[in-house]
Amino acid sequence: MELAYYSDYAVRLVNSEEPARGKDSLTSVEAVRDLFGVNQSAARRATDADVTRFRSVRARLRAVFEAADSGDETLAVDLLNSLLLEFPVSPQISGHDFRDDDGRPLWHMHLADHPSNATAGYAAIAAMGLAFHLTEYGVDRLGLCEATPCRNAYLDTSTNRSRRYCSDRCATRANVAAYRARKRLEADRSEKTGRAADSAQRSTASSER
Repeated sequence: MELAYYSDYAVRLVNSEEPARGKDSLTSVEAVRDLFGVNQSAARRATDADVTRFRSVRARLRAVFEAADSGDETLAVDLLNSLLLEFPVSPQISGHDFRDDDGRPLWHMHLADHPSNATAGYAAIAAMGLAFHLTEYGVDRLGLCEATPCRNAYLDTSTNRSRRYCSDRCATRANVAAYRARKRLEADRSEKTGRAADSAQRSTASSER
């Protein structure tokens, strides 16, 4: 398993809130546990106190994406480094759950956290995963959706660094909105051209009289 895989932890947490829409799904300990996905052993450590702590980490992770999206690479790295220092992990070689045809472990790197609470464990993995993604693919591969009012975080893994939206749904919605805007502009221009032509004709007719 590539360590950059853990960057999904950061995206899931950041996208648990949609500030522009006034939506926040991180309102209970059950919502916190859902963020852990298949890592149920870590999820079981979560308590009600982690809801507030998770929200604090979420704001700091969103700040990383915002800095990257605005082109401020140094700030993005500094913000992420502060999380890495506060929530450290230990890389370990693991072979659990993965076997080859002969039943031997498929050894891979694993991030082992040593948390005092569920938030510390999640934050450590999310920050480290995001750091691996950033250093492997570049700061400009961390983005915020351009579809108004979404602004969800995403990780750009496209070959030509062309991703601008968090999902196909947002891309379609943005394209439809852009198409309709172009049509309105064309209609306005056509109407103005028509009015100008009518005015010119009236002026010509008046002068001939």
